[in-house]
Amino acid sequence: MKRLTFFGGVFLALLIYAPSSYAQQNTSPVVSIIPEPVSLQQQEGSFTINPSTTIYLAGKDLERSATYFNEYLQKYYGFHLKVKKVKSGQDVHAGNAIILDYQHIGYPIEGAYTFTSDKNSVKINGDNAVGVFYGIQTLIQLLPTTPSQSLEIALVTINDHPRFKYRGMMLDCGRHFFDTAFVKKFINFIAIHKMNRFHWHLTEDQGWRIQIKKYPKLTSIGAWRDSTLIGHYGSGKYDHERYGGFYTQDEIKAIVKYAQERYVTIIPEIEMPGHSTAAISAYPELSCGSPKVPVGSTWGVYDTILCPSPYTFHFYENVLTEVMKLFPSHYIHIGGDEAPKIQWKNSPYTQELMKKLGYTNEDQLQSYFVSTMEKFLNKHGRDIIGWDEILEGGLAPNATVMSWRGEEGGIAAARLHHNVIMTPGSYIYLDHSQSKPADSLTIGGYLPLERVYNYNPVPKELTTEEGKYIEGVQANVWTEYMQWPTKVEYMIFPRMEAVSEVAWTPLADKNYDNFLKRLQTQYQRYKLWGVSFYKGNE
Repeated sequence: MKRLTFFGGVFLALLIYAPSSYAQQNTSPVVSIIPEPVSLQQQEGSFTINPSTTIYLAGKDLERSATYFNEYLQKYYGFHLKVKKVKSGQDVHAGNAIILDYQHIGYPIEGAYTFTSDKNSVKINGDNAVGVFYGIQTLIQLLPTTPSQSLEIALVTINDHPRFKYRGMMLDCGRHFFDTAFVKKFINFIAIHKMNRFHWHLTEDQGWRIQIKKYPKLTSIGAWRDSTLIGHYGSGKYDHERYGGFYTQDEIKAIVKYAQERYVTIIPEIEMPGHSTAAISAYPELSCGSPKVPVGSTWGVYDTILCPSPYTFHFYENVLTEVMKLFPSHYIHIGGDEAPKIQWKNSPYTQELMKKLGYTNEDQLQSYFVSTMEKFLNKHGRDIIGWDEILEGGLAPNATVMSWRGEEGGIAAARLHHNVIMTPGSYIYLDHSQSKPADSLTIGGYLPLERVYNYNPVPKELTTEEGKYIEGVQANVWTEYMQWPTKVEYMIFPRMEAVSEVAWTPLADKNYDNFLKRLQTQYQRYKLWGVSFYKGNE
């Protein structure tokens, strides 16, 4: 049965027929979990977590979840719990206990778990360690939002699992650079919302953010711009201040490890062939004979584009070799979006190459570029993701498509039996304003919470079989107009809650009015976390 139900016929009858004052006397803690679990039942009463509570690990490889929970308790409530290991499958009868273990659930998507709390204990069983970790996130959402060393949680029975395999958030660090502390914080936001992919946008026209040891000028030159646009696109005003930054390979290794501890996979994005002004600024040989260009200082789409030459392919193979050593992700994102072909049209080299290859238009040449890089990555056991422009001119054989210009690209790719991540701008681009009129400088557009919440990533145009190619959903945070971490937080919260429920909760169980009620507790949790958020839906 779905939603909150109190067990016990007598109590249920009393609750139904009792006057409202009786219902008000019920002191069971409030249950407010986002994303909404698949099945949840609540009983009367509570369990109290205090410094005397013990965490029992009744299965292997569960230390990560216990450590995460203890770090959360210490940070926000000022205490942590003892942790004891017991034999796998062993019954633990101790009172005042949190017991973590495994249970075969058999759901095909990783992350299923069961959660039971009674007056003596909390039992979290996962299909694997990931499921246990998600059970811990549910436990965190049952905690009161007021710091205390006596934390009452509701008595509940939960059976839960994710709707989609891929549940992601993207952070653009190319337009504005965010330090490692905030990147880790962003990853933690992903984990606590039972999401599992961090798409890290690392290269752009306005900055190259990842250290590549073979090509040091990518960061000594490409990571820095001489000026940044002031105000909205087209203002013509600039601050004339040097701006930039990049992540060393040691910093990236630490961030990857941090994400792995939270069962979050990082998918790096190295843009090609467009959005590559910073790279071309550092190494002009990458272009098709265009003069040296500065790192971009304004937003929008640049005409600069990588040349599909042996030099460029060799260069980016070396770049991707270092990227693959840093990121264990099966996917490497190669961009592919917004690549004007003006320079290719005007280049004798590319026009001759097109004749040699038998191509009639430059879109085919972009497909050639993408396919060349895909073959290299496939040879090393990786697959590519690209924005939906990679469909133009012919889709690379094993590519996964991120559909951002509406759903059409995703529909086309699914019909071709390619995996798809849905990320349409009109539904889940969190750089769009959440108020009307906009309450701060944004890229434009209006994306209220309700529109995000009601998004269904499986288009109705697809057959049931075609719909299976929709791997999941991702919200994007483009940072042209987000210079500070507080602005990023303000733009993602509370819309990230809606995205998490789109990605996790069965479609039939979603209810916006119910979501808004649960969101009121989450607002209090934001205050506990000390994060910035939009208050228009309070």
